[in-house]
This record gives sequence, structure tokens and C-alpha cells, in this order.
Amino acid sequence: MTFDADNACDQLPLWKQSPVFTGTTKFDKLEGTCNILVTGGAGFIASWLVRHLVLQYPEYNVVCLDNLDYCATLNNLKCLQGTTFQFVKGDITVPRDVSSTLEKFAIDTVFHLAALSHVDRSFGGDSFEFTAVNAYGTHVLLECCKSYGKVKKFIHVSTDEVYGEINANDDDLLESAILAPTNPYAASKAAADMLANSYYKSFKMPIVIVRCNNVYGPHQFPEKIIPKFVCLLESGRKCLIHGDGSNTRRYLYAGDAIDALDTILHKGTIGQIYNIGTADEISNLDLCKQLLDCFGYSATQHEAFIQHTQDRPFNDCRYAIDATRLKKLGWAQKTPFDQGIQITVDWYRTFGLTWWGDISDILTAFPVGPLANIRTM
Repeated sequence: MTFDADNACDQLPLWKQSPVFTGTTKFDKLEGTCNILVTGGAGFIASWLVRHLVLQYPEYNVVCLDNLDYCATLNNLKCLQGTTFQFVKGDITVPRDVSSTLEKFAIDTVFHLAALSHVDRSFGGDSFEFTAVNAYGTHVLLECCKSYGKVKKFIHVSTDEVYGEINANDDDLLESAILAPTNPYAASKAAADMLANSYYKSFKMPIVIVRCNNVYGPHQFPEKIIPKFVCLLESGRKCLIHGDGSNTRRYLYAGDAIDALDTILHKGTIGQIYNIGTADEISNLDLCKQLLDCFGYSATQHEAFIQHTQDRPFNDCRYAIDATRLKKLGWAQKTPFDQGIQITVDWYRTFGLTWWGDISDILTAFPVGPLANIRTM
């Protein structure tokens, strides 16, 4: 769903020029739910969730805890000025930040989305940070909530990557599948999942675990493949593809992911795990070609904007999860990939190069394409 914002013009702040994106679901108020904490709320998926909860449910008080690292921006939340929404700058790895927020706002429900999520960075010099934020940060949050003792539902948002890769002919994985992560990012998220489950088992904390396919859409920092490629193409640069580009991923539009989280909040069962999955699967190479189509480039021009580079140390061939359990709660995917990708491309072509400030350092490392002076709309 898109709430109309002011018409774009040069005099308006950037955040006022953008459409305001949310999900589409709306449920009756959940008894006992009043004050909801969303960690990482200035980031991508979490900011979609914050906007959705604030605008769809004015009866809830929504609080965001975020340390505003490089991939977060208050531009994602400024449209909520004048509402009851509260922003707290704080770090989930710092117990006093978490505890003081829980107490001050009398939090009864937690959505935990704060995480480092860029797989490429987890292979490099930042790998310790992934463990610190994703595993230790989750542990801090769980322990603070346990000590606080007033949280009635704790929804821990994870990833399909914790299951590891599966082959082309394998069945979609159920929530009962073993965790077999193959990269440092996925391993840190699997550790967080296990911590969350241990607090449910050991301390009877009201935990729900959610594992989602790749989510895409407006407001995602341009380090992930879709926003990065759109921003590169908008700058007249080439897209670098790991290996031969045959690795596939399943992509779910952010609005559908938020509908799923909303459904789980209002209808999900404590102690349960829910996969949020889609059948929209595409290889990295074909994804790049589809984005080039969105820019108006013909098939004969595609190769001029594609360059292959050395693959990751290990690159899962594919992920695939079964969302039957979630669908039984009434959730359904509403946004076809072709529709969602066009919305996403249109937003990034207008806002992507400036939404997070100067992102030139991300783009200048990529080679310039031969058609750099040709602009298509």
C-alpha cells in the first residue's frame, strides 16, 4: 500500500517527495498489545514495518531502537512526524540501551529486526562484527527482555539462509529442516535463532521465529543486488556479477513481507517458526537482464552492461522454503515480481542516489558502461 505524500518538487525535503510505503493488512487490535518495540527500525524491512504499524494501527504505540549505522537513515521514518511514533538512538549490543527503552516505554511486544545482513561483508574484515551484532546483540535483547519480564510476544526475524543451500530438484524446506548455514552471515543468524529458541525452551519466553526469503523494494540500502544494480545503471555503470550468475534467489516484495509480519503478530502462535516464502525465483544473471529491460535497453545491449567477476569464497546455489504454515494463518503474496520490481526501479531512479547521502564510494568502484551518456526513462 502507498499513502500519498506531497507532490515532488525541488523545494520539498527529499523524504517529503517520496511515496510512503506500507503493507496492506489490517487486523483487529490485539488484546494486551499496546507498546511495540522494533529494533533496527530505521533500516529497510524494519522501517516498512514501523510505517505500517504506525499508519495502520494508531491504537498501538510504536518505538524504534536503532544505532543509525551506514545502511539506516531517518529519511525512512520522517513521514511519521506528528504521530505517536518514538525514535530512540541506541545499540542492541549495549544492555543499558535496551533495558532503559523497555522500561521507559513499557514495551509489551518486540519485533527484532536489527542485524548486519550483507553477506559479502561477512566474508571480509567485518566478520567479527556480524557475530557481535547478530548473535551477541540478540542475546543481549533476549536477556534484557527476560529480566524486564513484561514482554508478551517476541518476534525474532531471521533468514532462509540459515537452512543452507538446496539443489534444484529438492523440495522446499519446512520450518523443521536442520540449520546448515554456509557463510558467516548465515551462521551468525542461525546462532541468533538458536539463542531465541533456547530462551523459549529454558525460560518460557514468548518467542516466535520468522525466516524470510530475500526481501526487495524501496528503502533498501544499495549494497544488495537489486538496489545496487539499479543505482549502477542509473549512473551509467556496469553490473558486476559473481561467477557465471547462475545462482538463484527467491525474492519477496517488502509490502508482502510486512503483511506476513503483521499476520504473525496478530495470528501467530508462541513457540512457532514461520517461513515467509515465495515462488518467484530468478538467477542473478536473469535478474540483471530484467533490470536492464526496465531501463529500456534492448537484449542486444545487455552484455555491454554486464561484467562477471570472481565469485564469493562460497556461494549457495539456491534457497527455497515452504510457507504453507504461514498461509494457513491467511497470508498470501499479493505483489507479482514484475510489478514489484518496476515499483522498485522507479523509486531508485528518483531517490536511490541521494536517499542515504553520498553513496558515490559504492558506485565509483564499478566500471563505466559504454552507454553511460544515454539516459532512458
